[in-house]
Amino acid sequence: MFGLETDVFILLFISLFAACAFEFVNGFHDTANAVATVIYTNSLRPTIAVVWSGICNFTGVLLGGIGVAMGIVNLLPVELLVDQNVYHSVAMVLALLLSAIIWNLGTWYFGLPSSSSHTLIGSILGVGLAFATLPENKEGAAVNWEKAIETGYALLLSPLLGFSLVIVLMFLIRRLVPTETKDQLFKEPKKNSPPPTWIRAILIATCSLVSFFHGSNDGQKGVGLVMLILIGIVPFQFAVKTDLDPRLLQSNIGGIEQTIAALDSNQLTPTNRARLARTRTEMAELKQLISDPTNDNKIPQTKRLDVRSDLLLITSNMNKIVDDEGANLSANQLATLKTNLNEESGIRRFTDYAPLWVILMIALSLGLGTMIGWRRIVVTVGEKIGKQHLTYAQGASAELTAAIMIGVASMLKLPVSTTHVLSSGIAGSMVANKGIKNLQAGTVRNIALAWILTLPVSVLLSFTLYIFFRWLL
Repeated sequence: MFGLETDVFILLFISLFAACAFEFVNGFHDTANAVATVIYTNSLRPTIAVVWSGICNFTGVLLGGIGVAMGIVNLLPVELLVDQNVYHSVAMVLALLLSAIIWNLGTWYFGLPSSSSHTLIGSILGVGLAFATLPENKEGAAVNWEKAIETGYALLLSPLLGFSLVIVLMFLIRRLVPTETKDQLFKEPKKNSPPPTWIRAILIATCSLVSFFHGSNDGQKGVGLVMLILIGIVPFQFAVKTDLDPRLLQSNIGGIEQTIAALDSNQLTPTNRARLARTRTEMAELKQLISDPTNDNKIPQTKRLDVRSDLLLITSNMNKIVDDEGANLSANQLATLKTNLNEESGIRRFTDYAPLWVILMIALSLGLGTMIGWRRIVVTVGEKIGKQHLTYAQGASAELTAAIMIGVASMLKLPVSTTHVLSSGIAGSMVANKGIKNLQAGTVRNIALAWILTLPVSVLLSFTLYIFFRWLL
């Protein structure tokens, strides 16, 4: 397979298996949140609920695109993504995957709705920080901090918005819904008795939406992981998208060169002047690489990692330069640069991609994982966040809010935590019902502790594992 030596092939297989295992664990860990309300309110039997949620997750991965996936990949510094030593790449992948799986399984075992998104991002940050300590890291790069900060804002703000929006939605339901209907909505579920048909339809619809958008957001994180594996271990096959004619880059290069020519380097900081000089070097190398003879209008395998390196460095440097206040570019020039850098029509369309078989593999792993291990977290969400049991109105409000927020985040190509958004929504519904005293302090404290510990623990785990695997391999 891919013409690899036996030991490298085994490492590739182990890495791909670990990525599927992470997504499988993600399925039964995170998606329990999506099915919690329909199971707890007896709207669907557990078996039907988890199978249906698995199907919705599968569909979400297939239709969700790869924007979030590439956001995950781009958290790491460019230097780490174009390391030509296969064993270094294996160390990176195994460290972040194993640390994420260990924490996910631990929190699932104790029934805590912890975030797989936080876990994975913490693991990636740990690997980046560990890489920064190695002597061969000449650039001092540890993490793409701009992307990390953007991701951090999304992860931090989403549960706060979820909590607040559910309170607003519950208020509107109480004010606008007729009394007879409202009385039905705010009843606690009766054991083994399904809700009225119209309430049941709403709960099933919101569960379906959360499951679909969970697939479209969380599933992409698995796609990003697999692409990290493939680019790291078999870069000659996957470093760039091979079915694109490299001659298409020529117009993009021309557009970027026009932007560079318009820059007033005297107004740039010394750091950005150095970046501009490096960009010119990368541009010259890229032009040479794509001007050499090709077979069937494809970039030769031996040059693909070099092309990827040039494309990523050009994008990274130009984005940092234009963020400088002294860049002195017009709105039209900035728009032209963005067009020539982006993943739709710019140079990043050669690097930001995922084969269909990768998307299908992750979709299947997430869908199957959804069908297992849901019970622990369903009980936590349904009974232990608030002092009273979850009502129909609370379940529907929390799930509708979660679906909207995850869908918007996927459109913006930002990773968010299904667990955080939905759990905070449930908490908000409890507060909206009877105030802050309606929350169970012990459960909220345990969930909050898991949320707080997730990032530092996953960072520490992946940092340690990366250093260990680098020494071992």
